[in-house]
Amino acid sequence: MAVWGLGSRLGLRGCFGAARLLYPRFQSRGPQGVEDGDRFALELVTEKGHTFAEELQKIQCTLQDVGSALATPRSSAREAHLKYTAFKAGPILELEQWIDKYTSQLPPLTAFILPSGGKISSALHFCRAVCRRAERRVVPLVQMGETDANVAKFLNRLSDYLFTLARYAAMKEGNQEKIYKKNDPSAESEGL
Repeated sequence: MAVWGLGSRLGLRGCFGAARLLYPRFQSRGPQGVEDGDRFALELVTEKGHTFAEELQKIQCTLQDVGSALATPRSSAREAHLKYTAFKAGPILELEQWIDKYTSQLPPLTAFILPSGGKISSALHFCRAVCRRAERRVVPLVQMGETDANVAKFLNRLSDYLFTLARYAAMKEGNQEKIYKKNDPSAESEGL
């Protein structure tokens, strides 16, 4: 089966149903980019034997559901398709439970941290950045009524989960997180 077709070469993406959306090729892939980043992180996590690998695999499956919901615009999809691709709140609640589980094991956050903490932690921070970008692209679709608000909520909680998981991975591997320190321009000028 071909990965691309004429429509994708022209910058069109298929939706559930017959609709095609104009989708500039130079833009980030949105939620599918999250999925790719998550696969990358999952491979690293599996190599290290982390217990949260199963959670990441479950998230990958849920991201397929996110993609289905986004590929089914409310304004043009048939009712049967909308019902089939409806995105429920269950995955959001599950992410919140996982966040609470890991947060309870972490030291309190007293400063901003930079993406750091070793390879796995950094990969999870990267996935979080991609997830935030996807969330910013989905919010206008929610505001236009083209997709369920739960899709944006899920992406929001997913980025929180990835942040928490990155901190947890750093702690479990004994890696130090780097703390953000504001540059002080006056200190630089005094040294001249």
